[in-house]
Amino acid sequence: MKIKNLLFTVLSLSTLLACSKDDDTAVTEKGNFIVAVTPVAATGVADYLLTTSSLDTGKVTTAGQGVEQDGTYRYYVTHNNKFFSMLYGQGNPGAITVYNIIEGSLNKLANSVTETVQAFAPVNDDILMMKISRNNTNPVTSWYQFNTNSLTIGSQGAINTAELSNNGELAFFSWIKQVGNKVYAPYFSIKACCSAAFGTDYPDQAWIAVYSYPNMTLEKVIKDDRTSFVGRYFTDGLELLENGDIYAFSSSIATELGTNATMNSTKPSAVTRIKSGTTEFDKSFYINFEELSGGLNITNWLYVGNNKFITFSNTKEAKGAYNVGNIIGVLDVSAKSWKAVNGLPITTEIKGFTSNNYSDKGGRYGYIGINLNSGLGYVYKIDAISAAATKGLKIEGGTLTAIEHLD
Repeated sequence: MKIKNLLFTVLSLSTLLACSKDDDTAVTEKGNFIVAVTPVAATGVADYLLTTSSLDTGKVTTAGQGVEQDGTYRYYVTHNNKFFSMLYGQGNPGAITVYNIIEGSLNKLANSVTETVQAFAPVNDDILMMKISRNNTNPVTSWYQFNTNSLTIGSQGAINTAELSNNGELAFFSWIKQVGNKVYAPYFSIKACCSAAFGTDYPDQAWIAVYSYPNMTLEKVIKDDRTSFVGRYFTDGLELLENGDIYAFSSSIATELGTNATMNSTKPSAVTRIKSGTTEFDKSFYINFEELSGGLNITNWLYVGNNKFITFSNTKEAKGAYNVGNIIGVLDVSAKSWKAVNGLPITTEIKGFTSNNYSDKGGRYGYIGINLNSGLGYVYKIDAISAAATKGLKIEGGTLTAIEHLD
């Protein structure tokens, strides 16, 4: 990995006092927030990691700054006060590069070669990772426990996903989540063959496999026929709330042949719940999100605390298996209410949103990244109480791909 020196701009006290909230002239290069930015280039380039002290104001740039990552596709997670940069090798071996922050700057701790994985999440002191099979002649999904103290792979094992689905197709985990001393792994069913590899003949059911940890022994499968599958490919559809309740969203994007033209679920995009201390879907709770939002479906969400989520959604016309939602709203699962967020750029100005966003889960604010067609990017602060957005940190020189924070 090539690491570039960070160039720090020294601002006088008088300059700091003169800066208004909307002034983005100050380049804030040291801090405990980490933003990943892909520089503008004609061909595939690696992300740069930049640090900043605030998401509310200032700007960062890739020009002569940042810590360059190896490889084009990187995904990020924080755990045990460390930042993990994970390479998606597209069939080749992956990698995990580990950092902490010292005095506002990234400090590299380790770089390990791993398998390329399609799902990963913090569990106890580990990052649990899954390399998921999409081959019905070899239906073996491998799991690895990357210990965040030793920074090495500890235990590993395998799951037969044909046996797990038990319907002639393969179970494909959309993501994983620690719940108490167990791992909840929602999955969808895929044919895993021919041109319809991600198609299914079972579009109208949700499944969550429950495993003990750390031995990863299957305890049960939770099922619900009120929705299609939970989450989406490479997208976490479960959230554990402060009171121990678990909420799940379904995008209703199952397809018969793996294409948008063959979507075959009859169920609406919806939100369901598993009550704290139980391992069954709560049949008394159900939110028909399409009905609540006027025809939208959830493609992702960010929990901000106190029962409130920032949701990313698509219209019915833009709905698709891999289509990212460009309509931002606030969902209160307690009140069963949803409202669109005001103060964001108009849709025609937006090139895309980040899927890796940040909230301190204090119950009010979430931060999402928006890249504009102009080439600039911004972090927007979303107030989940007022459903209002405020433009914050400015991103220059590339596309914002992730927002994280370390203490």
